[in-house]
Amino acid sequence: MSTIRPDDEFTEFVAHRSTALLRTAYLLCAGDRGAAEDLLQDVLERVYAKRRRVRGDLEPYVRRALANASANRWRSRSRRVAESPLDHAREQGTGGHEREVLDRDRIAKALGTLPPRVRAVLVLRFFDDLSEADTAAALGVSPGTVKSQTARGVARLRELLAETAPEKTRG
Repeated sequence: MSTIRPDDEFTEFVAHRSTALLRTAYLLCAGDRGAAEDLLQDVLERVYAKRRRVRGDLEPYVRRALANASANRWRSRSRRVAESPLDHAREQGTGGHEREVLDRDRIAKALGTLPPRVRAVLVLRFFDDLSEADTAAALGVSPGTVKSQTARGVARLRELLAETAPEKTRG
């Protein structure tokens, strides 16, 4: 009879959950795939080192670590990536699959303007489909905090998306 070694369990966890965790990291990083990959890799490295001390299910622990690392990552201005706006870019295509891609990009960019904790609450609640209680546990806050940050975050997200809504073209 063989026992599962902690390394095998962690490897299996990463193999099965890395796609979902990368999606969470992507949204926490406001749509920057490179930053999301770096964030997830950093978190998985840290969790791997502490894996024997983690009690309970590993996924909630990793999600909380992602949210915390994401908030910490952007606190220091010196770590922020220099960006330059594309004000001169033409309007992109608006039909079919392209519209969905543009909508996802608009949402990711709008999420990026929210404070890190509010962004984490929205990502965990709506994109990872966690309950208020699970989100509160993952972030180490009360359910009331999750509710208030969700309400404020959704309201602000609606404002931002309304401001950046593409004009309908007449056909």
